[in-house]
Amino acid sequence: MTKGLTHFDNNGNAVMVNVSDKAISHRIAIARGDIYVNAQVIHAIQKKTAKKGDVLTVARVAGIMATKKTSSLIPMCHPLLITKSRIDFVVHEQDGKVTAECEVRVDGKTGVEMEALTGVNVALLTIYDMCKSMDKKMTINHVRLIKKSGGKSGDLIHE
Repeated sequence: MTKGLTHFDNNGNAVMVNVSDKAISHRIAIARGDIYVNAQVIHAIQKKTAKKGDVLTVARVAGIMATKKTSSLIPMCHPLLITKSRIDFVVHEQDGKVTAECEVRVDGKTGVEMEALTGVNVALLTIYDMCKSMDKKMTINHVRLIKKSGGKSGDLIHE
Protein backbone atom coordinates (compact mmCIF):
# COMPACT_ATOMS: atom_id res chain seq x y z
CA MET A 1 0.00 0.00 0.00
CA THR A 2 1.25 3.50 -0.80
CA LYS A 3 2.33 5.10 2.48
CA GLY A 4 -0.46 7.20 3.98
CA LEU A 5 -2.99 6.43 1.24
CA THR A 6 -5.35 3.69 2.35
CA HIS A 7 -7.39 3.46 -0.85
CA PHE A 8 -4.42 2.77 -3.17
CA ASP A 9 -2.05 -0.17 -3.49
CA ASN A 10 1.71 -0.01 -4.20
CA ASN A 11 1.00 0.36 -7.92
CA GLY A 12 -1.43 3.26 -7.45
CA ASN A 13 -4.53 1.15 -8.08
CA ALA A 14 -7.69 2.02 -6.20
CA VAL A 15 -8.54 -0.63 -3.58
CA MET A 16 -11.04 -1.15 -0.81
CA VAL A 17 -9.42 -0.96 2.64
CA ASN A 18 -8.88 -4.40 4.17
CA VAL A 19 -10.75 -4.48 7.48
CA SER A 20 -10.37 -8.25 8.02
CA ASP A 21 -8.17 -7.90 11.10
CA LYS A 22 -10.16 -5.09 12.75
CA ALA A 23 -12.25 -5.85 15.81
CA ILE A 24 -16.02 -5.59 15.67
CA SER A 25 -17.26 -2.67 17.73
CA HIS A 26 -20.51 -0.78 18.23
CA ARG A 27 -20.35 2.29 16.00
CA ILE A 28 -22.64 5.30 15.80
CA ALA A 29 -22.58 8.28 13.46
CA ILE A 30 -24.89 11.29 13.43
CA ALA A 31 -24.97 13.82 10.60
CA ARG A 32 -27.00 17.01 10.31
CA GLY A 33 -27.83 19.51 7.60
CA ASP A 34 -30.25 22.30 6.71
CA ILE A 35 -32.37 23.29 3.76
CA TYR A 36 -33.41 26.93 3.54
CA VAL A 37 -36.86 27.40 2.03
CA ASN A 38 -39.48 30.11 1.58
CA ALA A 39 -42.58 30.60 3.76
CA GLN A 40 -44.80 28.75 1.27
CA VAL A 41 -42.69 25.61 1.63
CA ILE A 42 -42.62 25.87 5.43
CA HIS A 43 -46.41 26.15 5.43
CA ALA A 44 -46.87 23.20 3.04
CA ILE A 45 -44.55 21.03 5.13
CA GLN A 46 -46.27 21.91 8.39
CA LYS A 47 -49.80 21.48 7.01
CA LYS A 48 -48.87 18.47 4.82
CA THR A 49 -50.36 20.17 1.76
CA ALA A 50 -47.53 19.84 -0.77
CA LYS A 51 -48.82 18.54 -4.11
CA LYS A 52 -46.39 15.62 -4.04
CA GLY A 53 -47.52 14.46 -0.59
CA ASP A 54 -46.27 14.47 2.99
CA VAL A 55 -42.81 15.92 2.44
CA LEU A 56 -41.13 14.89 5.68
CA THR A 57 -42.49 11.34 5.66
CA VAL A 58 -41.22 10.77 2.13
CA ALA A 59 -37.88 12.44 2.94
CA ARG A 60 -37.50 10.27 6.04
CA VAL A 61 -38.03 7.06 4.05
CA ALA A 62 -35.66 8.27 1.31
CA GLY A 63 -32.93 9.08 3.84
CA ILE A 64 -33.24 5.73 5.58
CA MET A 65 -33.14 3.91 2.25
CA ALA A 66 -30.07 5.92 1.25
CA THR A 67 -28.13 4.84 4.34
CA LYS A 68 -28.60 1.24 3.23
CA LYS A 69 -27.38 2.01 -0.32
CA THR A 70 -24.29 4.04 0.57
CA SER A 71 -21.81 1.37 -0.53
CA SER A 72 -23.44 1.42 -3.99
CA LEU A 73 -22.88 5.18 -4.28
CA ILE A 74 -19.48 5.84 -2.67
CA PRO A 75 -16.52 4.00 -4.22
CA MET A 76 -14.61 1.77 -1.79
CA CYS A 77 -17.30 2.09 0.90
CA HIS A 78 -17.93 -1.23 2.64
CA PRO A 79 -21.45 -2.71 2.60
CA LEU A 80 -22.68 -2.80 6.19
CA LEU A 81 -25.38 -4.60 8.14
CA ILE A 82 -26.93 -1.46 9.60
CA THR A 83 -28.68 -2.08 12.92
CA LYS A 84 -30.40 1.33 13.13
CA SER A 85 -31.11 4.18 10.76
CA ARG A 86 -33.08 7.21 11.91
CA ILE A 87 -33.95 10.53 10.25
CA ASP A 88 -35.55 13.35 12.25
CA PHE A 89 -36.54 16.85 11.19
CA VAL A 90 -36.98 20.19 12.92
CA VAL A 91 -38.87 22.92 11.09
CA HIS A 92 -37.55 26.36 12.00
CA GLU A 93 -40.38 28.60 10.84
CA GLN A 94 -38.68 31.85 11.92
CA ASP A 95 -35.41 31.00 10.16
CA GLY A 96 -37.05 29.57 7.04
CA LYS A 97 -35.25 26.26 7.24
CA VAL A 98 -35.68 22.59 7.94
CA THR A 99 -32.93 20.73 9.77
CA ALA A 100 -32.49 17.03 9.06
CA GLU A 101 -30.54 14.72 11.33
CA CYS A 102 -29.53 11.17 10.49
CA GLU A 103 -28.29 8.62 13.01
CA VAL A 104 -26.87 5.29 11.88
CA ARG A 105 -25.66 2.40 14.05
CA VAL A 106 -23.80 -0.79 13.27
CA ASP A 107 -21.85 -3.50 15.02
CA GLY A 108 -18.99 -3.89 12.61
CA LYS A 109 -15.38 -3.39 11.56
CA THR A 110 -15.81 -0.02 9.89
CA GLY A 111 -17.68 3.16 10.71
CA VAL A 112 -21.00 4.52 9.52
CA GLU A 113 -20.06 8.16 8.93
CA MET A 114 -20.63 7.92 5.18
CA GLU A 115 -24.01 6.30 5.73
CA ALA A 116 -25.16 9.09 8.06
CA LEU A 117 -23.91 11.78 5.68
CA THR A 118 -25.57 10.07 2.72
CA GLY A 119 -28.84 9.72 4.62
CA VAL A 120 -29.03 13.36 5.61
CA ASN A 121 -28.12 14.54 2.10
CA VAL A 122 -30.74 12.36 0.42
CA ALA A 123 -33.39 13.44 2.94
CA LEU A 124 -32.63 17.10 2.17
CA LEU A 125 -32.56 16.45 -1.58
CA THR A 126 -35.96 14.78 -1.29
CA ILE A 127 -37.39 17.88 0.39
CA TYR A 128 -35.91 19.91 -2.47
CA ASP A 129 -37.45 17.62 -5.09
CA MET A 130 -40.88 17.60 -3.50
CA CYS A 131 -40.98 21.39 -3.01
CA LYS A 132 -39.14 22.76 -6.04
CA SER A 133 -42.39 23.94 -7.67
CA MET A 134 -42.94 26.25 -4.68
CA ASP A 135 -39.37 27.54 -4.27
CA LYS A 136 -36.72 27.55 -6.98
CA LYS A 137 -34.13 29.09 -4.63
CA MET A 138 -33.92 26.48 -1.89
CA THR A 139 -30.41 26.04 -0.53
CA ILE A 140 -28.89 23.04 1.20
CA ASN A 141 -26.21 24.03 3.71
CA HIS A 142 -24.20 23.01 6.74
CA VAL A 143 -24.17 19.27 6.10
CA ARG A 144 -21.70 17.81 8.56
CA LEU A 145 -20.87 14.90 10.80
CA ILE A 146 -21.77 15.98 14.32
CA LYS A 147 -20.96 12.82 16.26
CA LYS A 148 -19.23 9.51 15.84
CA SER A 149 -18.32 6.83 18.31
CA GLY A 150 -16.66 3.44 18.19
CA GLY A 151 -13.70 2.11 16.35
CA LYS A 152 -9.97 2.66 16.62
CA SER A 153 -10.07 6.42 16.05
CA GLY A 154 -12.43 6.92 18.99
CA ASP A 155 -15.16 9.46 19.51
CA LEU A 156 -15.83 12.76 17.75
CA ILE A 157 -18.27 15.47 18.72
CA HIS A 158 -18.64 18.43 16.36
CA GLU A 159 -21.80 20.39 17.16
